[in-house]
Amino acid sequence: MVAKKPLRSLIKRTKSYLKRRPHRSFRRTRRRDYVRLLRLPGYFSFTNHVSRTIWAHRKTFLLLAALYAAATALMVGVASQDMYSSVKHFIDTSSGDIFKGGFGEIGKAGLLFVTVATTGGISQNLTEVQQVYAGFIVLLTWTTSIWLLRNILAGHKVKLRDGLYNSGSPIISTFLIILVFIIQLLPLALALIGYSAAMATGLQGVEAMMFWIAGGLLAMLSLYWISSTFFALVIVTLPGMYPFQALKTAGDLVIGRRLRIIFRIIWMILVVVVTWAVIMIPVIMLDSWAKSFWPAIAWAPIVPLTLLILGALTIIWISSYVYLLYRKVVADDAKPA
Repeated sequence: MVAKKPLRSLIKRTKSYLKRRPHRSFRRTRRRDYVRLLRLPGYFSFTNHVSRTIWAHRKTFLLLAALYAAATALMVGVASQDMYSSVKHFIDTSSGDIFKGGFGEIGKAGLLFVTVATTGGISQNLTEVQQVYAGFIVLLTWTTSIWLLRNILAGHKVKLRDGLYNSGSPIISTFLIILVFIIQLLPLALALIGYSAAMATGLQGVEAMMFWIAGGLLAMLSLYWISSTFFALVIVTLPGMYPFQALKTAGDLVIGRRLRIIFRIIWMILVVVVTWAVIMIPVIMLDSWAKSFWPAIAWAPIVPLTLLILGALTIIWISSYVYLLYRKVVADDAKPA
């Protein structure tokens, strides 16, 4: 009898799972079984909604961004101004006559921005302790942003202090969800490693086509998985919620809607990239002009500090975007057909 109880529980969970999920492996899913309504505002409209929500409570969120920046500067450190100067000098000396005139300066600033943003060329080598501090600060900022938004939208009057004191309980659960998130990104990582190897060997013809198909499928697999894990990072912050229960709830929430949610996540990343470019390129140009005009301020870490502030604001904006998107999806409680 004792052995039958776990078996009955497993059978019950399996039947419940199959009932919730209309898709079957290696079997065609009919349209009537996967169509699920999802009424969302337009891309620009929803982006403005997120920004307006943050702006309406800008004092609280700016204080949170300032706290993030201060904690990161004290416990992790700021990007190196010397490294940034070295990268800038290398681009200046190696570009030759490629960048000429006003548009040339914009192009040089854009290249410097891409180098700094994508390669981490001015980041210091963090110790293991600093990496732990950095992860903890990001986690606390994420959970605090969601806690503040959840209570603000519930009509409660909150302060940043309340969010910091009350949002820390799900940090371990959130960390476990992030581990799952990292595991789900492994297919994408394999695709990137394969891309580097393919570029080194110079694949051509049929081999190149097969590689791109395999790499594209691996990237799609990661996107498929993380589309629900983003919501799990929000759901796990609910009181009494366990990590795997959050993953199951998020999976049920996105079923039949996954592609539309993936498009929203891609849009979010695109908005962040464009915003960084729009802000950082003028800052880099202004930094170059000011220091060439007044060499005495060459030591001033204008670009590293801007990167730090933008990083803080980006984490808050992304957490707000994901949380508000989650609320929109929950509000449209259409069930799978």
